[in-house]
Amino acid sequence: MAGALSDLKIVELGEMVSAPYCSKLFADLGAEIIKIERPGIGDRARKRGPFPKDEIHPEKSGLFLYLNANKKGITLDVAQPEGMELLEKLVADADVLIHNVAPPDMDRVGLSYDRMKRANPDLVMTSITPFGLSGPKRNWRAEDLTVWCAGGVCVLNGGGPEHPDLPPLKTFGQQAGYQAGIHAAVPTLAAVFARANGEAGQHVEVSGQEAITAQLEMTFEYWPYMGMIATRLGQKPLQPVETMKCRDGYIYLCCIEEHQWRGFVEIMGNPEWANEEIFKDRLTRALNWDALKVFLEEWVGQQTVLDLYRKAQAKRVPFAPVSTMGDLLNNEHLKARGFFVEITHPVAGTFKYPGPPLKYHRTPWEIRMPAPLLGQHNEEIFCGRLGMTRARLDELKRKGVI
Repeated sequence: MAGALSDLKIVELGEMVSAPYCSKLFADLGAEIIKIERPGIGDRARKRGPFPKDEIHPEKSGLFLYLNANKKGITLDVAQPEGMELLEKLVADADVLIHNVAPPDMDRVGLSYDRMKRANPDLVMTSITPFGLSGPKRNWRAEDLTVWCAGGVCVLNGGGPEHPDLPPLKTFGQQAGYQAGIHAAVPTLAAVFARANGEAGQHVEVSGQEAITAQLEMTFEYWPYMGMIATRLGQKPLQPVETMKCRDGYIYLCCIEEHQWRGFVEIMGNPEWANEEIFKDRLTRALNWDALKVFLEEWVGQQTVLDLYRKAQAKRVPFAPVSTMGDLLNNEHLKARGFFVEITHPVAGTFKYPGPPLKYHRTPWEIRMPAPLLGQHNEEIFCGRLGMTRARLDELKRKGVI
């Protein structure tokens, strides 16, 4: 069966994570993606690991292989006039252009929506940048760490109140890029739907900083409601909400409602200390967390993760095992749902990759082809689709345009 988005044609001018992940979400649902990379260099993700057996190779980057399956790959230098002309020809037959070119580079090469819509008035163009296309930080360049910090998450992560000497901390990997990509995919598809309903094509602009800031949960409400500025070093107003170590791993404790706390006390065998006045409700438990934490750590440290989790489930107490990467790869539930998929690449080989976090029962998610080799589809796209002669293709290769 055809994928849900099999009629959609997308050109991706993206590197690393944000734009490639955005277009990957469409590719896995059947959309045709033509990925543009720099001639001879390729996407910067090709230089990022992990690599099988730690062998650094541009065709074996786990990051690149994951983000770019189901895409056709071409090389094109859009900074050269002939390259930009070819980009215009590509978007003339496309529904969407997705890119994460930095605003100063957009200006330098002439990548603007006004120019692209002259080639295709119905085009939806999605620009993913660190700080958006307006404002005083428009031209600031930023890697994942910078965007994560600018979004406000790092100041909430780190050693916590017990370790004020430790610095703020980002999460592992390129999470700012993934979040920007997700936040770009939804409005991009909305713009495509609007066009299907008779609206014109339009420019979708996504700020990585704002994508991160939009996820900061209740931190902005702390000040008007409680007079608190959220920080990893501040005392939690309610307890227990904590990760603790068991005999065989970690578990996340959450029992701030009174019935949850009483359930946890029963699981612990109703110890006498739980009836102390300083632990009488969730507010006093937070104020006296230093004392309560000692009791809980001693008891939790003698339990196994799965046994404690099951006992908490039976009492409707929302505890959660902390999964390691090994746990996830061997997770029976994920196996039963077919989450991990095997993809065979002609150079990298066969490996397991994260699959779909969703199920389409009539228009399925599908891996149709592995990530492209650098320039793999140049002849197919430039000659077969744009009508370029082989002699012209060779000439543009010599000039470094393709």
